[in-house]
Amino acid sequence: MGLSLQGLGVLAQYPGYKLWNQTDVFKKSFAQASDATSSIQADFLQEKSLTMLSEKINSTGRFMYRKKDQVRLEYLQPYPYLVILNAGKLYLKDGQKENKISAGSNPIFKQINRIMIDCVSGTMLDNPDFESRIFENEGTWLIEFKPRAKNLKDLYKNINLVLDKKDFTASSISMYEVSGDKTIIRFQNKQLNAQIPDSAFNIP
Repeated sequence: MGLSLQGLGVLAQYPGYKLWNQTDVFKKSFAQASDATSSIQADFLQEKSLTMLSEKINSTGRFMYRKKDQVRLEYLQPYPYLVILNAGKLYLKDGQKENKISAGSNPIFKQINRIMIDCVSGTMLDNPDFESRIFENEGTWLIEFKPRAKNLKDLYKNINLVLDKKDFTASSISMYEVSGDKTIIRFQNKQLNAQIPDSAFNIP
């Protein structure tokens, strides 16, 4: 009976998905797809739900990734906001305000930096800060990550990554915070292996 209830819990949590237990097979396929992907560009839609607000906050922007550790997340609407990750350094620009952070000086940033890189490079299942479960439906994989590290546990209940089965690129990333807030980023119009200029990842 306990097993049946557990199975029902999984189905209720992620309708349409079933648990996939062949982790090694998945990791091998993910790694092969990642090896064949040198860059990713996409438009994104971000939806943020805050417990203190009834309305959702919607943003749009442009995402770029280049092997092995370069990420650009540029919010265009409703307000411009820029995030660049490059070689262990973080650059933030909010209007006229600029901020630069080194991964070595900030443990939380180091973990968040690794999460973002791992999500697109195929290595997240090897991150010791999380325990993971893999689910599948006909067209996508859903990987559920639950924090093990205490400082991440204090922030997130879980982070879910949905991957397209055709190329193992992210369709969405959902972050569920302990506070009850939730952020979902959905990727559209993805381009793989197109050239991205160095200037896109330059930190001034």
